[in-house]
Amino acid sequence: MNINLIWAQAKNRVIGNHGTMPWHIPEDLAHFRHLTENNPVIMGRKTWESLPPRFRPLPNRKNIVLTRQPNWGTAYSNRDVIKANSIEAAVTPQIVGSGVKDVWVIGGGQIYQQYLPMASRVEITEIQAEFDGDTIAPVLDSNWKEIGRIKNISSSGIEFDFVSYLRVKGEPGQYSLNF
Repeated sequence: MNINLIWAQAKNRVIGNHGTMPWHIPEDLAHFRHLTENNPVIMGRKTWESLPPRFRPLPNRKNIVLTRQPNWGTAYSNRDVIKANSIEAAVTPQIVGSGVKDVWVIGGGQIYQQYLPMASRVEITEIQAEFDGDTIAPVLDSNWKEIGRIKNISSSGIEFDFVSYLRVKGEPGQYSLNF
């Protein structure tokens, strides 16, 4: 199973501000949907809560929410919403399902930091502008190689790039799981 990370970041590495994305780029949302659809997505509880209620759970994806809150999720009987209490538990076959090839980690900042050592692929939308924010993207070190870049301009005039990275040095960390 491949653990993949996906996020959008400003030039100053901002990925969020008070639980929201400080920009609206419809083309990025479509790209996110295209990559993550029909795959499990893992997110922290705060990321779940930041999603507009009409988009919870994200459709056509198993939504795995990391939280230590014991009573969280009692309102969700939907099989597409599953609570996990650790990053390790979230990627077990009991949670993601058997035969799953790709899992996408979709936020937030702390969750990205925890999964980065286990990841084999990262997809970043690099927004060519700076934004104020309180959540910062992780830094990719020399273990990562850019393998593709597509330049874009949004319908609102914001320049951005879709950038793909693969791990090229070292194996994904100790929690790299093969099922």
